[in-house]
Amino acid sequence: MARKRVTKASRRRLLFFGTISTGIIVYFIFSLAYYATNIYHLQKEEKKLNQNLTALKADEKNLKTEIEKLKDPEYLARYARENYLYSKDGEIVIQLQKENKIIDTVPQETNHVYAFFGGSGILLFIVGYVIYKSKEK
Repeated sequence: MARKRVTKASRRRLLFFGTISTGIIVYFIFSLAYYATNIYHLQKEEKKLNQNLTALKADEKNLKTEIEKLKDPEYLARYARENYLYSKDGEIVIQLQKENKIIDTVPQETNHVYAFFGGSGILLFIVGYVIYKSKEK
């Protein structure tokens, strides 16, 4: 089997065209990845905007029904009495102040849970220690 000799010119040609081909392939891979991530982000944004659109359509429907209700004089009078403290003739409006509640950052239930698990852990440690010492004897 005779080996075929590779000339310098063919090496240079291979190096030149190989480098160009590799560069083109890398360019297309990066552009494909860029467009794929761009499409992914646009699809996420489209999904979010569709959710906002459905919520806004529901709000529009609620507001249209509210407009229809406000065209009724009896509903309008009751709405004004409830929300703006208007009264009928002979009525007395008594306004009650709302309680100011201090909101605790950690609910009380979780404090009990921490105490329960902490006490259980200590109890398990003590039981394990007693068992360990009894096996030593």
